[in-house]
Amino acid sequence: MHGGGNDFVLIDHRARFLPEAGQPAFARRVCHRQVGVGADGLILIENSEKADFGWRFYNADGSEPEMCGNGGRCAARFAVLQGLAPAALSFETLAGIIHAQVNGRRVRLEMTGVGGLKLEQTIPLDGETLTGHFIRVGVPHVVIPVADLEQVPVTSWGREMRFHALFQPAGTNVDFVSFGGPRELFLRTYERGVEDETLACGTGAVAAALVAARLGRAASPATVHTRGGEALTVHFQPQGDGFTGVALEGEALVVFQGELWADELR
Repeated sequence: MHGGGNDFVLIDHRARFLPEAGQPAFARRVCHRQVGVGADGLILIENSEKADFGWRFYNADGSEPEMCGNGGRCAARFAVLQGLAPAALSFETLAGIIHAQVNGRRVRLEMTGVGGLKLEQTIPLDGETLTGHFIRVGVPHVVIPVADLEQVPVTSWGREMRFHALFQPAGTNVDFVSFGGPRELFLRTYERGVEDETLACGTGAVAAALVAARLGRAASPATVHTRGGEALTVHFQPQGDGFTGVALEGEALVVFQGELWADELR
């Protein structure tokens, strides 16, 4: 499945068959684009005593982040398609209980763990100094407004900031954003765990919209155009120094269903 080109392998893992200790290595193998299926992440759908279902989410490098917006939208639609949950559902993640509403291919996902906003951070790089704005949307993001999105060296700048001393020990995702109007943003993202630019990032879209709102450059609902061509919708309400009612909305699409053989994955 994918959301805006941010793609995932999803497995019904309610009857667990992958040992927990081996899941990171399995994720690295199945997400490998040459010797596996190929994906930005792996989603294991599991049982939960607190919600309609739970998940274990792994990045392509085997790391396990707290949350993934596009992955969450795909998981929600997958659960509805498989008859595991109703259209209005909840699921358990490391970031807490996430609520979602599935309407056909379109999914609206409530976002938790929003906070830690730090504006106007000076970020010295090798031969360059940038101004960024940090925010957590379940996972850490630094948002960099730029004038020309096409000319940004996303991979090199993104990798340098992802491992920058300012954002250790967890590191950060890096979002480069330009503005098309009071409710329109354009986004390119370097994703932690994928360690490259991805075609879309759900939490990155939310981070960019919230930072833009604090800078007086965006209002809700904001449309965020991703590199994969999808226009994600971000809903929010400013409240004091923070936000309430933060939600991400967009399509979650099924590409194919198949069976893994053991030749490469054993």
